[in-house]
Amino acid sequence: MTQKIAVLPGDGIGPEIVAEALKVIDCLNQDFGLALETEAALIGGAAYDVHGTPFPEATLALARAADSVLLGAVGGPKWEPLNYALRPERGLLGLRAELELFANLRPALLYPQLEAASTLRPEVVSGLDIVIIRELTGGIYFGQPRGRRVNDKGEREGFNTLIYSESEIRRIAHIGFQTAQKRNKRLCSVDKANVLECTELWREIMIEVGQEYPDVALSHMYVDNAAMQLVRAPKQFDVMVTDNMFGDILSDCAAMLTGSIGMLPSASLDKNGKGMYEPIHGSAPDISGKGVANPIATVLSLAMMLRYSFDDAASADRIEQAVTAALDAGYRTADIHSEGTRKVGTAEMGDAIVAALRASR
Repeated sequence: MTQKIAVLPGDGIGPEIVAEALKVIDCLNQDFGLALETEAALIGGAAYDVHGTPFPEATLALARAADSVLLGAVGGPKWEPLNYALRPERGLLGLRAELELFANLRPALLYPQLEAASTLRPEVVSGLDIVIIRELTGGIYFGQPRGRRVNDKGEREGFNTLIYSESEIRRIAHIGFQTAQKRNKRLCSVDKANVLECTELWREIMIEVGQEYPDVALSHMYVDNAAMQLVRAPKQFDVMVTDNMFGDILSDCAAMLTGSIGMLPSASLDKNGKGMYEPIHGSAPDISGKGVANPIATVLSLAMMLRYSFDDAASADRIEQAVTAALDAGYRTADIHSEGTRKVGTAEMGDAIVAALRASR
């Protein structure tokens, strides 16, 4: 059965890294008999430059009609002077909201070949394999009211609202517990319940939902302590679940434990398993167009798509094993390069992964 992927390269290094994932898709179609159909559209700053909006209606229509979405990255200094509503990031946030992609799964896995690339000692991070689940369509990034104003003292103010409904917390809680059931049956819920009433409710709902999953050990941690513990002893965690802003911060923190943010994929899922898949890094405008970006996170995002949205674990495994084989062969982009390995560019790393994939037939 043909499965349609909406491809949104976006800005900065987005087109470069997505191009390597498209090579993998071509290989899967030609050599392994898959029927993956792709169609591209603009989003973010690239869309604004052409259409005057970061989120054109045609892009939304394509994303809705597709079985899944592959995204590169959005943003860059070129568009920072724009009004908030027109900035590239509004395209990404709009896509998440319109498709109701409320559950963001961000694995942090340290490949043994890259232990030396981590900023922490090998004994601290060796064997690291955790998943951070971030609520993606609620919280302070979407709460109303929001804005800027001048107060009655004549001072400028900026304000945002942190708000979660019970149903929003319950649905992400279920994703957290179900993910933990498939792993090591440990779930840590991260909040700031000692200060924020919104996350006090978060903790209450997590405890209530946890009663439906007696096989999963539930723990709670304040976000400031969680950030410290990720650096001090990250392997104590298995699955972490938290709100939109805390998840945004903690997942990037966890990314650096693995040696490079360029290694980590993500999946953003709706209630039916349809998803948008993207590397967790940004558009990296400082290296855009230089052909040095690491495409591995994007390729692994494709593997997550096959696993979660297309129920094709075998193909996902093949991709992940091809990445491992390329690393075993010594291929490294600049962000993960070390002495004794072969420094390559974006396209050459993509070619190495495709070659390993073909060799696995």
